[in-house]
Amino acid sequence: MKIDQTPIVGLLILTPRRFADDRGYFSESWNRNTLASHGIHMEFVQDNHSMSEAVGTIRGLHAQTPPHAQAKLVRCGHGCIYDVAVDARRGSPTFGQWFGVELSAANGRQLLIPAGFLHGFVTRAPESELIYKCSDVYAPECEASVRFDDPRLAIDWGLAGRTPVLSAKDDAAGAFTAFDSGIAWEGAAP
Repeated sequence: MKIDQTPIVGLLILTPRRFADDRGYFSESWNRNTLASHGIHMEFVQDNHSMSEAVGTIRGLHAQTPPHAQAKLVRCGHGCIYDVAVDARRGSPTFGQWFGVELSAANGRQLLIPAGFLHGFVTRAPESELIYKCSDVYAPECEASVRFDDPRLAIDWGLAGRTPVLSAKDDAAGAFTAFDSGIAWEGAAP
């Protein structure tokens, strides 16, 4: 497993090794013991899978707040997405900063997102599938959304003038300045 630190402490890119032959490949996307040997200690309790039909579909920015805040391990099972995480941990030196990375079935990269971050993605290929592990169960009473185009965040989604496909909920999401993740920055990796 290759582990790369992003410019935001705790937000990591994990690239599993692929063992290929003439049938295809095999890859271990998560191994608790392997990651623990690198100082990453997480337990996941729920797996989610979403598929977006159209290029330019944006899902996010989403988070869950305590007591059901979620860390996520995100990967693309089919197609290609641009995945974005926004640091919303109170007191973090990178509070309000975002990081984006292309995740695709071809590159096999994953983004490990600690609790206290907003998360969203835009599809770059039709019928793109996002598969992700969560450290806590879905709890609608703890769900929060922030507008994908919030000017405070100024995220470059790479839409190149394309009108994004949004859910009604994401279209009505609130401002970043009104969002409180409920998570304080502790200065340490996950």
